[in-house]
Amino acid sequence: MAIIEVDVPTPDGRAGATLHTPEGAGPWPGVILFVDAGGPRPVFRQMGDHLAAEGYVVLVPDIYYRSQPYEPFDASTAFVDPDERARLGTLAGALSPTTMATDAAAFADFLHGRPEVDPGPLGTTGYCLGGNFSLKAAGYLGDRVGAAASFHGGRLAVADDPDSPHQLAGDVRAVVYVGWAQNDGSFDDEAAALLDRAYTAAGVDHTLEQYAAHHGFAVADNPTYDEAADERHWTAMVGLYRSALG
Repeated sequence: MAIIEVDVPTPDGRAGATLHTPEGAGPWPGVILFVDAGGPRPVFRQMGDHLAAEGYVVLVPDIYYRSQPYEPFDASTAFVDPDERARLGTLAGALSPTTMATDAAAFADFLHGRPEVDPGPLGTTGYCLGGNFSLKAAGYLGDRVGAAASFHGGRLAVADDPDSPHQLAGDVRAVVYVGWAQNDGSFDDEAAALLDRAYTAAGVDHTLEQYAAHHGFAVADNPTYDEAADERHWTAMVGLYRSALG
């Protein structure tokens, strides 16, 4: 496998990213991996490599590129240190539905412009905030996304939020998998039921599964990381991509 440092052109500048490619001749299906609210860091390079080893070209973009330069976050302090939590909130708060939509299109265009990437539908996946982005990207990009996954994603179905991912269900053409955490205030039983209803009404092929683990279970540098849940998430995601992307 190879990791390539790349800059992705967007309407607002250039987004730094890593591109993870399998060994061999290719081409392979492309996948956009949206990082959690803590931003890009070594653990997501490892996750990009893991998915590339399964036969996918994986783009891991910096979702906060508009705010560069900024100091990288440490997952052990980002949500418990008041100053770091405020700094993170400022970066995340600067993102809007418009910027998410234009970024998703730019990331997809970049992947489809690479010789290593199959011209067919892409996959998306994401964690925490990135899980929200992954489902939104499936709505924004329509039939350009064939499979979309979200793991411990937050605010996936908020009834009074016009920008909630469930509001985009009618535009989704992907097969969707959502792995959600127990005791998660950002996505609880009521929200799961709302998301299920929205996808069912729109005819979206989807699976929602609750994991016996806490928010952050699939990202190894999170204090709430759960090895068994992590292994389950890889099995679910690769199974989704095998069936929907090849």
